[in-house]
Amino acid sequence: MSKSSAPILITGAGQRVGLHCAQRLLEDGHRVIFTYRSERPGVQALRDLGAVAVFADFSSEATILAFIDELKTHTDCLRAIVHNASEWLAETPGSEAEAFSRMLNVHMLAPYLINLHCADLLKRSTPADIIHISDDVTRKGSSKHIGYCASKAGLDSLTLSFAARYAPAIKVNGIAPALLLFNPDDDAAYRARALAKSALGIEPGSEVIYQSLRYLLDNPYVTGTTLTVNGGRHVK
Repeated sequence: MSKSSAPILITGAGQRVGLHCAQRLLEDGHRVIFTYRSERPGVQALRDLGAVAVFADFSSEATILAFIDELKTHTDCLRAIVHNASEWLAETPGSEAEAFSRMLNVHMLAPYLINLHCADLLKRSTPADIIHISDDVTRKGSSKHIGYCASKAGLDSLTLSFAARYAPAIKVNGIAPALLLFNPDDDAAYRARALAKSALGIEPGSEVIYQSLRYLLDNPYVTGTTLTVNGGRHVK
């Protein structure tokens, strides 16, 4: 991967896939700025490795803009922005609009505003990248998680639009994963059903996303593309 003195910003890196990718970026010699919403062991672990932690609440326009202002006190340039922050909320009767609005803000408004207001930071680095972490569910929709799926599909659209807007100075791409990691309390029956949905039938872990991220950062001839990382669900 091309090295740069400019840091890479990765949002939502306090746990799971975001944490793994931030750790791997640090191992590969990159400076990292990451966002977190709540203190977790992973947040302190990244601090101990030398990453800069910035609290961020992406639930409203005001708090997103406050984060951007704070970010600019830490750096005047960026090698890349990786939009990994995500929210999954149940759309229960009576709270549908609130859940939809929050997921829309996290998955679309935050990347939209950050991309607009931080383009100047990216343009001070060559090469420069924006990478949106979407979800394979947008390929077919979801009858149970309509708001989540719709907001992630909107993120896919942002990939295309920002790729067109910022070329050739900034490459803009996405990654759309399916199942990566089970939760500790997922039972055997659920795990079996989930694994059976893909052609490869494995729980791949977080490294496959880092490999995809690294490919997009390294390749100078890819923009406006979303990589599908789903174990062959589309051919099952």
